[in-house]
Amino acid sequence: MIRFLRFLAALCLLPFCGAAALALVDLFIRFSASGEAFSAGFWWFLGGHIVWLSVWFFLPHPMRVYVLGHELTHALWGLLFGARVRNLKVSARGGSVQLTKSNLLITLAPYFFPFYTMVLLLVWGITACFVKPVPYPFLWLFGVGLTWSFHLCFTIHSLTLEQPDVQEYGRLFSYVVIFIMNLLCVGTWLICVSDLTWAEAGRLLYARTLDFYVTLYIWLRLGFRRLLTLLR
Repeated sequence: MIRFLRFLAALCLLPFCGAAALALVDLFIRFSASGEAFSAGFWWFLGGHIVWLSVWFFLPHPMRVYVLGHELTHALWGLLFGARVRNLKVSARGGSVQLTKSNLLITLAPYFFPFYTMVLLLVWGITACFVKPVPYPFLWLFGVGLTWSFHLCFTIHSLTLEQPDVQEYGRLFSYVVIFIMNLLCVGTWLICVSDLTWAEAGRLLYARTLDFYVTLYIWLRLGFRRLLTLLR
């Protein structure tokens, strides 16, 4: 019964996924119009993505590094929710970690939380507390782009395989949650590195969401009327 309710919830959230994706496009268009997309920092950030994509397509994948980040993400989110962590195991073929409690976010966190990007940002934040200005700012942005691309590539690859984490909450429901959370991460990054505001992002998301659900309602009503006409 719970799995069926999750499936229904996923179906109801599918239009929101489309709305959130278009709202992110709107946000990026405004980001580009502000000139931030043509700054030196942005090109270093994009360069990190390009370098990682080159590694991904032409060199062996560092599976052990990914698995370590994956399991540490489970552990980190488990600690945030008060779980006890033990027996962390990592290999190139997979890994595991034992937690005393679990929930949706703990289970799916590795698929939307860019662990190595967050570690890099944490180191940058600590450095900024003692050294101002932080040296080599463009290299930091390059590292963020590289590690974020690392996260995205391995996430997409992992979701094409059989994942117990995904199956635990149902494939469709898990995919919807992962998709929304990744969009939220990208949107947060755009807001943090530009003059865009949360209020502006909220308005864009609200407008797109309203448009999607109103359009869906109209389509469903027309389809229901046509069905009734055929049955008469």
